[in-house]
Amino acid sequence: MKKHSARVAPLSACNSPVLTLTKVEGDEHSRESPAPAEAQMQAGVEGSGRGNRCCWKCSVTQLKKFFWGVAVVLGVCSSWSGSTQLAKLTFKKFDAPFTLTWFATNWNFLFFPLYYIGHVFKSPEKQSPKQRYRECCRFFGDNGLTMKVFFTKAAPFGVLWTLTNYLYLHAIKKINTTDVSVLFCCNKAFVFLLSWIVLRDRFMGVRIVAAILAIAGIVMMTYADGFHSHSVIGIALVVGSASMSALYKVLFKLLLGSAKFGEAALFLSVLSVFNVLFITCIPVILYFTKVEYWSSFDVIPWGNLCGFSILLLTFNILLNFGIAITYPTLISLGIVLSVPVNAIVDHYTSEIVFNSVRVIAIVIIGLGFLLLLLPEEWDVWLMKLLTRLKVRKKEEIPDGNGDIVSGLQSKSRRTRPSMSSFAH
Repeated sequence: MKKHSARVAPLSACNSPVLTLTKVEGDEHSRESPAPAEAQMQAGVEGSGRGNRCCWKCSVTQLKKFFWGVAVVLGVCSSWSGSTQLAKLTFKKFDAPFTLTWFATNWNFLFFPLYYIGHVFKSPEKQSPKQRYRECCRFFGDNGLTMKVFFTKAAPFGVLWTLTNYLYLHAIKKINTTDVSVLFCCNKAFVFLLSWIVLRDRFMGVRIVAAILAIAGIVMMTYADGFHSHSVIGIALVVGSASMSALYKVLFKLLLGSAKFGEAALFLSVLSVFNVLFITCIPVILYFTKVEYWSSFDVIPWGNLCGFSILLLTFNILLNFGIAITYPTLISLGIVLSVPVNAIVDHYTSEIVFNSVRVIAIVIIGLGFLLLLLPEEWDVWLMKLLTRLKVRKKEEIPDGNGDIVSGLQSKSRRTRPSMSSFAH
């Protein structure tokens, strides 16, 4: 009876294990081992197969990430431009930007429940909501989310969140949505400047150029409408909104550091709790002082309010959790792409004039935003790319000369007369 012992030998990380049979002493009918040349050939074929499979899997993964990125970019662009346009439409019937800010911020409470639903479907280790909540609370410290932590680490960000959204919505009342969306892109430059000053981040000349372009674009945007009071106030409001957004991001990194997905979801839900407990009194005061007044609750366009809140919630979900499926740079591109979308809508729905100064300002701010998306080591990558191109050119030139020389030598051999032809 033949005796064989089986073992599982994985070829590589990209291939599944294969079952091989090994020779046992005393087996007369065992398979002969291949010759050295055949073994080398077989090993080479297997090695190339493993490499091709690995490359194929890597390329498929990158393609999936890219296509997911395109979907996220379209989602960010449509949700951001859609919420901006819907807010503009809402103010024609319901002139209450702070109340709209308060109403939309309350929807942030859905962040943690939506995250937990995703956790249940995706994570192999299922945890109860209470267990997951306690684990995410470690983000606030060893004692979790205490009252002291709530007022020192959550409340300031709740105020900044409210100011950012309120100033942005109030600016929409004063100027067109194109100017608002392009000026808000300056928050990327403000984040760099604050990070450089407060966090001592690495100095990058290209980002200083981007910040200068952003400031120049703001000045040109102010000049585009001739320094009228409404335009100046509107531009000041949206620049203030971009500044509050930059301060929010820098302080978050300074005080809390980086957060995981569950921790970020819990933090945003906590902001909605702060909004309900401590900001609710402000819309009530504005209503009774008739600063933001409406005759009856039947007049309120609830469809517009809920639509705006859903779009803003979608935008924040994609902005905070989109990096799980795609590249962060692609997500930021969605914000820039909302500018031409708003420009097209404004062209057909408002009396905006795209004069040369406004167009140049939009281009300058957009260019500054794109420069800020460059990675920190972009100059190193560029130098490596240029070095590789130079090496390739140097390798191609000798090869080309060698081909020409060998061609001339072969031609001379063919045309050179032999001595035998002159013998007779």
